[in-house]
Amino acid sequence: MSTRVLGFLRNWTPLPLAAPRGAVSSPSDPAIAGNDARAPRARAPGGEGEPHSRHRDARLGSTDKELKAGAAAANSAPTAPGTPWQRGPRVEVMDAAGGSRTRLPRPCRVLVLLNPRGGKGKALQLFRSHVQPLLAQADVSFTLMLTERRNHARELVRAEDLRRWDALVVMSGDGLMHEVVNGLMDRPDWEIAIQKPLCSLPGGSGNALAASVNHYAGYEQVTNEDLLTNCTRLLCRRLLAPMDLLSLQTASGQRLFSVLSLAWGFIADVDLESEKFRRLGERRFTLGTFLRLVALRTYQGCLAYLPVETVDSKMPPCPAHAQQAQQGPVDTYLVPLGEPVPSHWTVVPEQDFVLVLALLHSHLGSEMFTAPMGRCAAGAMHLFYVRAGVSRATLLRLFLAMEKGKHMECNCPHLVYVPVVAFRLEPKDGKGVFAVDGELMISEAVQGQVHPDYFWMVSGCREAPPSLEPQPSASRTPQQRPPPAEHL
Repeated sequence: MSTRVLGFLRNWTPLPLAAPRGAVSSPSDPAIAGNDARAPRARAPGGEGEPHSRHRDARLGSTDKELKAGAAAANSAPTAPGTPWQRGPRVEVMDAAGGSRTRLPRPCRVLVLLNPRGGKGKALQLFRSHVQPLLAQADVSFTLMLTERRNHARELVRAEDLRRWDALVVMSGDGLMHEVVNGLMDRPDWEIAIQKPLCSLPGGSGNALAASVNHYAGYEQVTNEDLLTNCTRLLCRRLLAPMDLLSLQTASGQRLFSVLSLAWGFIADVDLESEKFRRLGERRFTLGTFLRLVALRTYQGCLAYLPVETVDSKMPPCPAHAQQAQQGPVDTYLVPLGEPVPSHWTVVPEQDFVLVLALLHSHLGSEMFTAPMGRCAAGAMHLFYVRAGVSRATLLRLFLAMEKGKHMECNCPHLVYVPVVAFRLEPKDGKGVFAVDGELMISEAVQGQVHPDYFWMVSGCREAPPSLEPQPSASRTPQQRPPPAEHL
């Protein structure tokens, strides 16, 4: 099996077959599965065109020539991204030589982490057929590592010498990106490690983060190979933009970080119970939704949140007297889970829910346009919840309408939406599970806070979202945010 896989991974130039899958090799190691920047590479037909879109008018084609010209002009010394943890005014982040840090260098080297069992199990073939030729055209050399088990990517990035790479490319579903980010935050040098630019290439079932980046770039909603091609083109264009990070604390003392969502109730159950249908790809969620609708249930819990407008009114953050001992950013809006939420928080009076969803981005899947109301301000997230009493037929209509982002037009009285900066959810009956970026988490009290502009991702977005009033952190100096033209 290993011989067939390694043979399949040969690039355009012959490479010796030696290293086992997942081995971390030095740049000079001939066993690396990739295309070293120093080796000649065959050019694939074509050039750096626009990402794939079924309708030409729906694309941002007007910016492509400008971006290509900019990429050529940016062919300077390799640069690193800015320092997204330092809060403060919006200014251009510059490197020591005076160059912009909002682009990847050209040429550049990337480490590709790929889950060959993700989605329909065809990620490896898709990388070879759809990604590799475009990278060769764009002077992006790569080393490919295949993950072999749960949390393997987390272990790899925790130990990897990140100075070897200009970016980390993750090809799988959203769970692998979750592993990578938490692996970076596990490192002793986490404040430096989390600056390493990331790129999401869809190769799993959900692909929500890739679909969101595709949406922010202005492209129409596409799936499967079309979405993969779009995201690969964005990598070739090299633009970087900052992304928010959701910090989560649990009653058992666990600290983890989310790049996409936390779901409880119906959505989490569908996500996790449909694992057995993984070979169906994204259709597993459709089947899982119908099965869960047949056995629709409610979940008891207490939900509280800090609305965006409360922060806008300059309500002070919570004192940092009881911050968690773990490393990572300070959650200034959260108090210990054993204490009541602050008085300026909103406590939902109902305690019977069908689902609760905290979402950082526009999509919950490549065909689930969950947040059509537009991007939240940096440092905020979408909070949805559905109260008990909704009928099966109404809930089905909501999920069917969500494909095109029309579910908010259903005027369902049981569906509530509010933008927030922090939340707390305390399950009461032990039913259901949490899904964090699609990954299982036991059902226990949890609270979270969004940290704005915390890590860098490859993106094609050219417009900045509105910004919340920055709140200084107890352990940090003011942040230098990227310029609006490069901010996602």
